[in-house]
Amino acid sequence: MQPIHDVLLLLVVLTNFWVLGTTRLSATIRATAVQGALLAGLPIALYPGFSAHILGLAIGTFAVKALLLPWLLSRAIREAAVRREIEPLIGFATSMLLGAVAVALAFSIAPRLPLPELHTRVLVPVSLSTVVIGLLVLTTRSKALTQVVGYLILENGIYVFGLSQVQRVPFLLEIGVLLDIFVGVFIMGIVVFHINREFDSLDSARLTELRD
Repeated sequence: MQPIHDVLLLLVVLTNFWVLGTTRLSATIRATAVQGALLAGLPIALYPGFSAHILGLAIGTFAVKALLLPWLLSRAIREAAVRREIEPLIGFATSMLLGAVAVALAFSIAPRLPLPELHTRVLVPVSLSTVVIGLLVLTTRSKALTQVVGYLILENGIYVFGLSQVQRVPFLLEIGVLLDIFVGVFIMGIVVFHINREFDSLDSARLTELRD
């Protein structure tokens, strides 16, 4: 039977493909919320036993990644009255193929990295592939809201890698990282709102039409 932390990590990979393969913005946000809930369970699964540090990290991660940020993105969709990612720079099937390549490369490269012994061999490959898939979504989707989702996925990959060192990182630093994410997405939401108000569109390519 697979350890619970490996199951959670593999489910994180599946949520990445959920984002890559869907056209509906609401579905990408649901995938982000599910991924946030999975990430909230990872610290407890990786470091069993009661610890205020680990418990606080799990609760903070769930509150920000699974509840607050998806709620803000859902509200942005309602305000902008946009539902689908219609014209990505590359097709959804190609995106999923590239995602599969990223996962395969991550699992082949990770064992060669000079890292300390971890609780699981799956953590680093999942973190690397999640970063790459987040970057893929960020650079190949035309809707600004989907690009925000890509940014969140990329950051989630960094978060997964950081869990390998969670016992060495001060708690306040981790809370600061969560706060930075919130502020970053909040600023992105403001930008999305103004793009939609000025151009009646969330296509980031319309930024080329900006003038002084």
